Amino acid sequence: MTDRFARALWLEPPYACHLRDEPLPERGDEQLLIRSLYSAISRGTETLVFAGAVPESEYSRMRAPFQDGSLPGPVKHGYANVGVVEDGPPSWIGRNVFCLYPHQTRYVVNADAVVELPADVPAARAVLAANMETAVNALWDAGIGVGDRVTIVGAGVIGGLIAGLTAAIPGTDVELVDIDPGKNVLAEALGARFRAPATATTDRDIVVHASATGAGLDSAIALAGFEATVLEMSWYGATPVTIALGGAFHSQRLTLRSSQVGAVSPSRRARRDHGARLALAVSLLADARFDALFELEDAAFDDLPAVMHRLASPDDKSLCQRIRYP
Repeated sequence: MTDRFARALWLEPPYACHLRDEPLPERGDEQLLIRSLYSAISRGTETLVFAGAVPESEYSRMRAPFQDGSLPGPVKHGYANVGVVEDGPPSWIGRNVFCLYPHQTRYVVNADAVVELPADVPAARAVLAANMETAVNALWDAGIGVGDRVTIVGAGVIGGLIAGLTAAIPGTDVELVDIDPGKNVLAEALGARFRAPATATTDRDIVVHASATGAGLDSAIALAGFEATVLEMSWYGATPVTIALGGAFHSQRLTLRSSQVGAVSPSRRARRDHGARLALAVSLLADARFDALFELEDAAFDDLPAVMHRLASPDDKSLCQRIRYP
């Protein structure tokens, strides 16, 4: 293998993937050659792509920024990569950067496609930036403010990031709800209270749902107070979801709305573009509390195919699986 080639993970839905060798393009004068240090796997989107569970209507809209191939596949997918600039304009060489790039050992991109990591953001933590961008958009969409009583249902990576950001807002009362009692450790690390669904506090100002289950969404609706907002973060792919709207949903005059990272929240869209939102997300990862979202051990790049199979299992309880590059 020479520096003119790279290795990349290609998904071949359903439930197949391989590492492939591929040539690197020639670098343009203003482009960067980046050597990957870490990447991370999105348990939501990437496992649905891997399983072949993306609805045909969403093939185009769910395209990753630097995806090669097209759904239903094979595709080179992913969007959480941290690397070091090996070649490019002299002022860039040696900088650590985040890019919405798939799992690949080296790659060439335009300089405006990356965000330089601030000195206080470790490269290993910065792989959360894409998920953090989703969490930032959620707070903007929900309009969470000082003193709000907020519940997050689903203590995965997105739910954890939202809980951590919300807990840092003065006066907020934050509960993180999950069916796994072991998530109490995560909640404590993020500054939130842990609750099982049966013991969660009701009459909340804002409830964020991030469990990707119909039962979780039912719980979120039941916890919301009069005229409160339930913000739906989950993406179910091709799986139909049934929820109970025959109870207090109407009499409570609840608002059920979606939040998705593909567009900047309307509350900020006139003053923030995607680049500004991503730069903000990267800067927020100076907070060491978010290390609680990683698995105890990184996985090696060469083990990525096996890791994808493990994460696609409904029995796997991993949070953010970080990938270490050689």
